[in-house]
Amino acid sequence: MSRRVVKRRSFTRWQASQRLSDVVLCEAVGELERGLVDARLSGELYKKRVARPNGGKRDGFRVFIAARIAHRAVFLEGFAKNDIGNIKNDELLALKHLGRVLLNLLPDAFATAIEQGVLQEVECYEQDH
Repeated sequence: MSRRVVKRRSFTRWQASQRLSDVVLCEAVGELERGLVDARLSGELYKKRVARPNGGKRDGFRVFIAARIAHRAVFLEGFAKNDIGNIKNDELLALKHLGRVLLNLLPDAFATAIEQGVLQEVECYEQDH
């Protein structure tokens, strides 16, 4: 599969502060690809529940992912469910725009973003079933 999974620098900082592993991110993308979507916010922007370390999804985290299934997935933002109920409309519009820009990056610009640390690659290895 040629899918690329990346995360924004700010998402990486948030993820580290929550002790959230890349494995959990890969599982979230895998669920999206299997049609297990918590919320499709518009076009290619999704909201997914992910579990806290040693916990469940119900009281866990919410992450926003811009994704073209089987092509590219970009983790944009994350938050704890008990910190934020819903995001504001202007924040949603900003995430939609950012997601669209990052999904449409041409290969050279995408590689440059990774080289400069704007985006960080998430290594997801597929299991043969």
